[in-house]
Amino acid sequence: MPIYDFTARLGSGEDRNLGDYRGKVLLIVNVASKCGFTPQYQGLQALYEQFRPRGFEILAFPCDQFGHQEPGTDAEIATFCETNFNVTFPVFAKVEVNGGGAHPLYVWLKQEKSGLLVSAIKWNFTKFLVDRDGTVRERFAPTKTPESLASDVEALL
Repeated sequence: MPIYDFTARLGSGEDRNLGDYRGKVLLIVNVASKCGFTPQYQGLQALYEQFRPRGFEILAFPCDQFGHQEPGTDAEIATFCETNFNVTFPVFAKVEVNGGGAHPLYVWLKQEKSGLLVSAIKWNFTKFLVDRDGTVRERFAPTKTPESLASDVEALL
């Protein structure tokens, strides 16, 4: 199943067909507002501003499965992102990334690029880089900063 066959709900409540992103380079990230990696929102926004004109999109998926670090509602999460980091990339509704309730997109992403030892997502701010053809090219650990991904993104643009 290609990535473009998935649908996900935006934080605003509307469904978004990922086919809308066909032909773009995507960085898909599970995010949280109360995580040690939360300041990465700033780097993500900078990366988005730098490469969006060339066909780059960031898709952020809030997740509360790691240390209860995303306790808010979708509206609270959106407000947090806008107020604290001026986020303009799409922030989707809260999802699960592991277990039986994992969003189908994340089930697929983990099948396409498993982690170092297992496929499960280990923490917030795990990143998947998808090329213009919808192929998952890289999976990055939460410790990999958005700034350090610029050359990887540029290589796919």
